[in-house]
Amino acid sequence: MNMRERLKEKQRIVIKIGSSSLTHVNTGKLDLTKLEILVRELSDIHNQGKDVILVSSGAIAVGRAAMGIDHKPDKLSQKQACAAIGQARLMMIYQKLFSEYGQTAAQVLMTKYTMTNDVSRENAKNTFESLLEMGAIPIVNENDTVSTDEIEFGDNDTLSALVAALVDADLLVLLSDIDGLFTDDPHVNPDAKFIDVVEHLDEDLMEMGKDSTGSSVGTGGMATKLSAARIAGGAGADMVIANGGDFHVIHKIMQGRNHGTLFLGSKKDQAALQQMFEHL
Repeated sequence: MNMRERLKEKQRIVIKIGSSSLTHVNTGKLDLTKLEILVRELSDIHNQGKDVILVSSGAIAVGRAAMGIDHKPDKLSQKQACAAIGQARLMMIYQKLFSEYGQTAAQVLMTKYTMTNDVSRENAKNTFESLLEMGAIPIVNENDTVSTDEIEFGDNDTLSALVAALVDADLLVLLSDIDGLFTDDPHVNPDAKFIDVVEHLDEDLMEMGKDSTGSSVGTGGMATKLSAARIAGGAGADMVIANGGDFHVIHKIMQGRNHGTLFLGSKKDQAALQQMFEHL
């Protein structure tokens, strides 16, 4: 079995969608056509008997668009107000779309404290397990309305990797506005080479992830994605970074086709994971 073929066998999948993949560039409003495709793709994976968890950005972007704010808010209170408005709108649309495909969506909002505290982390794990047993599709986001610098993850790449580790997922898929990992920034360097498979994430590769994001709505650059790969890999999960321009890429990845960069998971190290959760 080649390395891509093994993706067909995955049974518990966490999929992370960045804000820029959910919204129209010009208006910042939700791209409903894309959302519909996303929901159909995830529903179909679920119909195959697999567990699916969606980590969805977009609350602040949706709140901004709803209130006619055309720039990223600087003040924390304004960001959190936009998140409060946007998260409710986003979930309402997800609930509606998922129900059209016979699925039940469940909202899970987390802060860093959820992960660093042993009791709340165990509680979150049990909640996820119960939701998946019931056949629901959890939709996860950071609780932006109450998060402060001390308790925020800062980006959903990290959050999705921690969720994958928490629930013992065997695959994490990060979809954003990049095709995968390159030897250099392809926007700047036309000679940058695409990296198909990463078997071992070493320091040289980590250095490639210059902390940049080309989007006016997202927060995670390549550095956060490589950090996510390290977390997911340490939890024994494979990870794929792929372009979220067309959400049909999800079933193509699940079929073992050649899309995005595949990071191979390593042997699960429970002690190292415990330490990581405690020192986020």
